[in-house]
Amino acid sequence: MAVLKFRVFWEEDDSVYRDITIKHTQTFHDLFLSILKSYEFDDKHKATFFRSNDSWQQGREISREKYDKKYKVDPLIMEATTIGSEIKDPNQKFIFHYDFNKNWHFMVELIQVDKSENSRLEYPACIKKEGIGPSQYGTKTNVDPRLAEMEDKYDLKPEALQDGFSEEGVESESEEQEDAGDEF
Repeated sequence: MAVLKFRVFWEEDDSVYRDITIKHTQTFHDLFLSILKSYEFDDKHKATFFRSNDSWQQGREISREKYDKKYKVDPLIMEATTIGSEIKDPNQKFIFHYDFNKNWHFMVELIQVDKSENSRLEYPACIKKEGIGPSQYGTKTNVDPRLAEMEDKYDLKPEALQDGFSEEGVESESEEQEDAGDEF
């Protein structure tokens, strides 16, 4: 059984990508869910794939469902369309469009075909993540959670943060008055 390896680039930054392996007998719906999971997106929105070429032009549509819009040709449905049936080229490309209001676009490119499966993987599987992916609804931080815990552990107490200075090296008013009395 053939195992296909796709590189899924975020359209805005091609240094942000995920490598996903999937069996050729699995569906576009399986690939769809794997892409969303690898980018930490939910699956609540409309989505479609387009078969593409080297110029990234949109070809035949493979949609999550038939949406209320005009089609030149009815789309294929993700759940009923196997990945292998749409591979027409050893470097096959697809455009993945997710959430038609936010317009998330990902470029999906076949980068490798293996004849044997890895028995330790459950397909489809994200086998490589490169770069910090976009945040679906807000902002993402690139701070490692362990670093954030360390910062919290050694953080200053709130009262020490007034005016950006700590109490260390600052004399109280009574000490200042005593010093002033000593001068006379």
